[in-house]
Amino acid sequence: MSYKTFFIYLLIMAGITYLIRMVPLVLIKKRIKNRFLLSFLHYIPYTVLSVMTIPAIFYSTSSIVSAVFGFVAAIFLAYKEKSLLKLAAISCVVVFVVEFVLSNI
Repeated sequence: MSYKTFFIYLLIMAGITYLIRMVPLVLIKKRIKNRFLLSFLHYIPYTVLSVMTIPAIFYSTSSIVSAVFGFVAAIFLAYKEKSLLKLAAISCVVVFVVEFVLSNI
């Protein structure tokens, strides 16, 4: 790809990103009072983060079994309200141990 084509694509993507973020600010002048819409807008970041993270969890290991074990460990630790650092570290250890066991069977 040439530099000219790259910068054209970059400008188009920047423009679209800018429009997506600015159009709601320009079109909506009043404060939103609808409880349903406020609730919907409140949960969008969590939904997007989940949709991006969960598939990455299952496809980042060499075995789906180790990914499931790590995911279950993470869900359990999150339910027990452990810190994010502990949750990530223990889940990685669980995946490592399961991968080690599976490779030695």
